[in-house]
Amino acid sequence: MKTSDIIIQALENEGVEYIFGLPGEENLDVLESIRKSDKIDIIITRHEQGAGFMAATYGRLTGKPGVCMSTLGPGATNLMTSTAYAQLGAMPMVILTGQKPIKDSKQGKFQILDVVEMMQPLTKFTKQITYGKNSGAIIREAFRRSQEERPGAVHIEIPEDVAQEEVEKPHFFEVENLRIPSANRKSIAKATEIILKAKRPLLLIGAGANRKRACKALSNFVNMLQIPFFNTQMGKGIIDERNPLYIGTAALSSNDFVHEAIENADLIINVGHDSIEKPPFIMNADDERKVIHINFFAAEINEVYFPQLNVIGDIATTIKTLTSQLKNEAKKWDIDFYLKVKENVSNHLAKYEEDNRFPILPQRLVKITRDVLPEDGIVTLDNGIYKIWFARNYPAYAQNTLILDNALATMGAGFPSAMIAKKLNPEKKVISINGDGGFMMNSQELETAIRMELDLVIIILNDNAYGMIEWKQEGEGFPKFGLDYKNPDFVKFAESFGAFGYRPISVQDFEETLTKTLDLKGIHVIDLAVDYSLNHEILNVLLSKNSKK
Repeated sequence: MKTSDIIIQALENEGVEYIFGLPGEENLDVLESIRKSDKIDIIITRHEQGAGFMAATYGRLTGKPGVCMSTLGPGATNLMTSTAYAQLGAMPMVILTGQKPIKDSKQGKFQILDVVEMMQPLTKFTKQITYGKNSGAIIREAFRRSQEERPGAVHIEIPEDVAQEEVEKPHFFEVENLRIPSANRKSIAKATEIILKAKRPLLLIGAGANRKRACKALSNFVNMLQIPFFNTQMGKGIIDERNPLYIGTAALSSNDFVHEAIENADLIINVGHDSIEKPPFIMNADDERKVIHINFFAAEINEVYFPQLNVIGDIATTIKTLTSQLKNEAKKWDIDFYLKVKENVSNHLAKYEEDNRFPILPQRLVKITRDVLPEDGIVTLDNGIYKIWFARNYPAYAQNTLILDNALATMGAGFPSAMIAKKLNPEKKVISINGDGGFMMNSQELETAIRMELDLVIIILNDNAYGMIEWKQEGEGFPKFGLDYKNPDFVKFAESFGAFGYRPISVQDFEETLTKTLDLKGIHVIDLAVDYSLNHEILNVLLSKNSKK
């Protein structure tokens, strides 16, 4: 059997459904092996970065590694950003890159880069297949490493001549379900003791808790013990945010209204967060407040995060055990202050959500989006200032219904993420929300989305500038400079690909357009003028004053 056939059969053995990528001449044998597969479909993208973002988001949404493929040299370098996206965001992903023949090459060093070495700092595992008979074992190890907590990116390089090798009696390895050990009894007992001594405990939910079993366990924990909770940006929706004990989302690291609750807590039970995501709160050496770190792995100690107790093991099992230990002993917590903070947060967030000025305010956009989407509707966000508004203002009702990245926080990932979210959930309504800058970084994938026959609504927030950096620039007291550009006519741009384009002229027009397009087939692009003039006044000035009260 040819090595390329072994590789594809090994991927089939792992349950791979799709390979996203842009092949080259060095992986034509692998491409032919995919063609012969009746279990794996290849989704060709217009840029390797889009393929990587789709594979990473597949991993994030399913828990199984997404697979992407490129050729050597420039194809591999184009995957670097999406590799970092998966690695920092704890998304399981397997990257396959081609390479020139390693045993007899006649092209010198043309297009040759040491891709294995290049991938070393960005992945959990990177290896070149040098002998066809080892390919099955390398695939199995790569998938094991990718899914092992903390999940992330792995890389395999397949030289052209090795892909062509004939192998006798290939070995396909049994796929084992990973079983994560439970936390030890002493850690559980210590955590129980600390929680029972607390007067004002507060639960924090981070991205690492985004597992089905953990979602259920955490909901039971909150409802049974009546401990209020908040979440990080990537922890949104793990517990339904309509829960009366939900205080808010820490979209910033300090000074926001929700931080009044955080500062008042005497204990934070931190579940599933690590400091790769932008910190939701900052610890100080003179804090009297205690922090319990509950995760699959120990906390990495740094100046802003140094918990007093680590409880390491399967999160769902830990939370179930704690719930069982506490339910008969738990006292009535002092939550009156938290409920006042919740009211303050709600009043603050509601202030501009019915404001119909146009161009539209981001707060109004968030309200309309929530109103028109069903409970299980999905919003994917690119990276920009609007991400903060959605994190703070958008109540997520279910797991993975607001998909954003707060680890690498790269531009260009939002639209490809929406494409795979819709592919995996064809029955759900999906909206991709992008800044004009981020959308243009992977706008060529409009053709891919149309070819995939997706039904998808794309909103482009048009301010002809890099709005997030403008906000930061203004907050630092610098004059406005170097961040403006001109956009194409997005309606004509969309139509040139075969999509449908819209340019609302009022808030009412936008709401009607969004409501209508969510029920239509095909790709619908809405060019929406946005007003960011209140960003500095609210996110810098108002919140700073609030923190000094």
